[in-house]
Amino acid sequence: MSDTPTLGCVVEAYGRRVVVTRDDTGERTPCMLRGRKLEIVGGDRVRIERMSGSTEWLVAERLPRRNVLLRSESRGFTESIAANLDQLAIVMAATPACDPFMVDRYVAGALYAGIEPLVVLNKVDLPLSDETQACIAAYAAIGLRVCPVSARTMEGMTELIGQLSGKRTLLAGQSGVGKSSLTNALVGTTRQSVGTLSSGTGEGRHTTVSSSIVTLPWGELVDSPGVRDYAPPIVPLQEVQIGYPEVARRAAGCRFADCQHTREPQCAVRAAAESGEIDPRRYESYRRLLNLTRQLDERRGYRP
Repeated sequence: MSDTPTLGCVVEAYGRRVVVTRDDTGERTPCMLRGRKLEIVGGDRVRIERMSGSTEWLVAERLPRRNVLLRSESRGFTESIAANLDQLAIVMAATPACDPFMVDRYVAGALYAGIEPLVVLNKVDLPLSDETQACIAAYAAIGLRVCPVSARTMEGMTELIGQLSGKRTLLAGQSGVGKSSLTNALVGTTRQSVGTLSSGTGEGRHTTVSSSIVTLPWGELVDSPGVRDYAPPIVPLQEVQIGYPEVARRAAGCRFADCQHTREPQCAVRAAAESGEIDPRRYESYRRLLNLTRQLDERRGYRP
């Protein structure tokens, strides 16, 4: 039997244990999840209860989500990353080498969820490759916001805070792009441990072990572990183009309403890519995500 129900927001998630900031007192309360089927991530609004005769608090219910950022794991099943976001800040950097296709997939995942994407180019104090510069130019050309910064020199940080103000923003990106250093610079402390690039591979070591929300005077930051790869959730093949605004805008000009923009005749999207109106790399990225979505859907449907 439980008593004292109250509402709050999950600000840290460690598997079956979470920390909830309570609405009534503002206190951070450690809680366990009630039931094995209850899935909770940072940003979730929840109802918590204290067990009668115990100091232990339980998350009894997850309230409806405004949105949730999802990812697909290797077998095609979906996992939640964070909930009730205002925007997704996708961090890329001069070092390690930019993976523009993963940035594209993050942008697509945000747009699928109805979350506004923001591209943050970190380490601008270092030389940028031609590939990275071309990638940034392509994002700006389709209307995505791009914010160049340096967590080391603090260049561009005032402009970045302006983009984050009044919003709950998840910082995402591949390992080593400096998400933890960027968080430290934004928070003004070293609350995150800062990792270094592996000297052997050039890839970043994972330094963040759980999703967490930091409340600042100007907004909220949601941090999540660095990743080697990201795949958005599976959507119907016809909806993959939602993650590529330049593709979706031109789809109305295709001969067939269900055109997937690969081999179909009189495809306005493919013609735009051939003429350079659509960035060829972005078009190739769309084709890759279309194929990946098909493959993950097949894996999800397979039962040995």
